[in-house]
Amino acid sequence: MFPLRDTIPSRRPPIMTWVLIGLNVFVFGLEMTLPPDRLETLFYMFGLVPARFIGREWVGWVALPPEAYWSFFTNMFLHGGAAHLIGNMWTLWIFGDNVEDRMGSLRFLIFYVLCGLSAGITHALLNPTSSVPAVGASGAISGVLGAYFVLFPRAHVITFVPILFLPYFFVLPASVYLLLWFSIQFFSGTASLFVSQGVGGIAWWAHIGGFVAGVVLHRLFVMPSLYGKRFADEYDYRGAWDRPF
Repeated sequence: MFPLRDTIPSRRPPIMTWVLIGLNVFVFGLEMTLPPDRLETLFYMFGLVPARFIGREWVGWVALPPEAYWSFFTNMFLHGGAAHLIGNMWTLWIFGDNVEDRMGSLRFLIFYVLCGLSAGITHALLNPTSSVPAVGASGAISGVLGAYFVLFPRAHVITFVPILFLPYFFVLPASVYLLLWFSIQFFSGTASLFVSQGVGGIAWWAHIGGFVAGVVLHRLFVMPSLYGKRFADEYDYRGAWDRPF
């Protein structure tokens, strides 16, 4: 289930969304200049490794600085591969502009970072012995999705779903799309609690923590004059196929 676009145009240039995308792309470009061993060191230094906060012996053995709290922030600007980066930035591009519209650029940046921090804390608490670096902007972006869920529930999302290798396209209400997305994260995250925390994979609980933070915190950042306001094109997806991607 992959979002292709939503049906709400931006009312002003989403400057901070562009800045965040540009920053993530820039950092990924720097990652690509590193040899594999240096890249792995980078991920362990600046990715979020929950075990470093409780496993003193393990941290000393791998020569990592203990209690590197900066990693709760820096991990959200690192990505493990091109597909990881593109998927995250595409999602931010689709949903971030409308949330930024309601918050303004500076409020949106603070909101984004707080959701990313909440996502990292949730991941660390639910996977305390994991020694795998968690990297990626998906926790912060999940917070954007949480805000979008509350602010634009009756918008529509054009969604690509491959079924038996065939492409299908659906126009779903944003509330339905995001509830499905959250359900996948929740059930996958619950299942992940019963497998080894030392193996790699998707940080499901970071997504859940970020989304919940977005739902809870968004009201503090939406410009007061716009909170609760419904825009006419939130309800109208007719002609969405005619707009360029």
